[in-house]
Amino acid sequence: MAFINYASREINCKIVYYGPGLCGKTTNLQTIYQRTSPDARGKMISLATETERTLFFDFLPLALGDIRGFKTRFHLYTVPGQVFYDASRKLILKGVDGVVFVADSQEERLDANIESMENLKDNLEEQGYQLEKLPFVIQYNKRDLPNQTPLEELKDLLNPDNVPDFEACALTGEGVFETLKAVAKQILVELKKGRR
Repeated sequence: MAFINYASREINCKIVYYGPGLCGKTTNLQTIYQRTSPDARGKMISLATETERTLFFDFLPLALGDIRGFKTRFHLYTVPGQVFYDASRKLILKGVDGVVFVADSQEERLDANIESMENLKDNLEEQGYQLEKLPFVIQYNKRDLPNQTPLEELKDLLNPDNVPDFEACALTGEGVFETLKAVAKQILVELKKGRR
């Protein structure tokens, strides 16, 4: 749920990058962070324990415009990839405004993608959210690898509702900003409607 800071005249929105372990969530955030002007971004913070890691940072996009005189600040989070960190995943989803599901395009990761998507839906429902009603995009990452699943198969398995989706290679930055812009745009549309 967007948080409005009246003192700084900012609307703060939370975007969570979700997906299986080692799918490229962290690489997405690192790429965005490295390519965002230092004046427009906060610090990247890594909350690491012995067994899991969560990254987050915030940034103020300069080209997206104001909403009723307020600037929009986006806070980007990753969740730990492995499903046994479910408690952390649930906590990170609290107050979410938009979700990016990062799918690993490698053939041997199909089951992990499906399991992670189901886990996302379950965790959102447990907190009173419905994925269908949230700003949501899918990124098919690692499209540069030779052992990739055909795109149509990934779409059939992971995107039956035909939400915006993007091919990507987070390491090179291909598709990373297109994905982010798509979810940010959906969030702004919701804010302008006054629903969030």
